[in-house]
Amino acid sequence: MRTNRKWEKEKKAVKAVQIAFDVGDEVNRQIRIEALDQGINPPDRIRQILGLSVNSKPVRPRLSISLSDDDFVILATKFGVPLEDRLKIRQLAAETLIAHLDPDESE
Repeated sequence: MRTNRKWEKEKKAVKAVQIAFDVGDEVNRQIRIEALDQGINPPDRIRQILGLSVNSKPVRPRLSISLSDDDFVILATKFGVPLEDRLKIRQLAAETLIAHLDPDESE
């Protein structure tokens, strides 16, 4: 029975359609700012504006990027840590982002 319910959810997910809006830089920027001010992600802000339901589950605020193997080599060299220590590389990258906004942190 559990498997059937799982597949029903999967069917619904498959039916969802992702839509990208080309609304110009200023509208894009403003929606992102509004979302940030409200502590939600931009797709949820768009759903609010359109009068659609929004998942009330809180979103963990985080920044993310994709790093290639070459990116890890560059960062390991920059931070002076072994390439294999990806956790340390991530930690130092996060500290770099924080220091970017608080120059006193880097002194």
